[in-house]
Amino acid sequence: MRNPLDTLRPDVRAMHSYVVQDATGMVKLDAMENPHRLSPALQAELGERLGAVALNRYPDGRVDYLRQVLAAHTGLPAGYGLILGNGSDEIINLLAIACNRPGATVLAPVPGFVMYAMGAQLLGLNFVGVPLTADFELDTPAMLAAIAQHQPAIVYLAYPNNPTANLWDDAAIEQIIEAAPGLVVIDEAYQPFSSKSYLDRLARHPHVLLMRTLSKFGLAGVRLGYLIGPQALVTEIDKVRPPYNVSVLNCECALFALAHLEVFAVQAQEIRTQRAIVSAALGVLPGVKVWPSDANMLLVRVPDAGKTFDGMKAKGVLVKNVSKMHPLLANCVRITIGTAEENERMLAAFQTSI
Repeated sequence: MRNPLDTLRPDVRAMHSYVVQDATGMVKLDAMENPHRLSPALQAELGERLGAVALNRYPDGRVDYLRQVLAAHTGLPAGYGLILGNGSDEIINLLAIACNRPGATVLAPVPGFVMYAMGAQLLGLNFVGVPLTADFELDTPAMLAAIAQHQPAIVYLAYPNNPTANLWDDAAIEQIIEAAPGLVVIDEAYQPFSSKSYLDRLARHPHVLLMRTLSKFGLAGVRLGYLIGPQALVTEIDKVRPPYNVSVLNCECALFALAHLEVFAVQAQEIRTQRAIVSAALGVLPGVKVWPSDANMLLVRVPDAGKTFDGMKAKGVLVKNVSKMHPLLANCVRITIGTAEENERMLAAFQTSI
């Protein structure tokens, strides 16, 4: 009898699964989540609201209403539309499906968000990663050369980047956009913590799309991403979106959060404040380098990333060892900004683990 595994694609069998670390009982600072939970009063209000949702029905006009609310929240330019996805991951897959012509290529700086490459690979597109500089800036000549050579259907530019947490030079981004023959997707997953957004420049280029998510906003468990672009372009991409891809519970949670923006704005400000405190505390330690951050995480280089990761984990603090993701990340760990109490525990564990 033939082995049923032989039915699967060889490249899929050769892949490594996306691993989620077990964080049971740990201070969880490995996944760039908002550490703040809803107050008991808001939990009760949300619970009552979700209890009234018609779970027996497919999503309906409420999803369209969510698009309208998100459009108002983002300040959607005239003539632009919006696609909803089950997190940014689904948006990335939808773009790959829509652009999957023979020989199509996806291009992005590396190290970067792993789903750009994974989404391309799973949908049969080529992926070209262009290394950043040693200080994690865009290598503009290398990017332009790669664009000229590969003529990518999609170029991803994270703003700020993951896992490096930095914003790239605006002039470099403009050069890359001008050179790109296909779509350019500006990924603003960490916009709530950033000092800049590309939104006010979006209308300059008809081939530029803006991708955001509510995960870092504070709804990582809800899984809701969205893509902004010229309406004609969005209409075509939206054709490959599965019907009912956003559940009624996702939709209602998002509407609830957007009705309480002031709560999440306070949380984002607290995270930015804590980011500055943690960065300063880490930056004075011998043998430690901390990169500037416009996200809710810090990229930190230590003498021995494995030792630091294991030492902190043994002390009940979980961070992300990114040192094996790319040669430029040698001996780097990525630390999510937590609550003030969590950050104190993290700093204590870090100091005894370097």
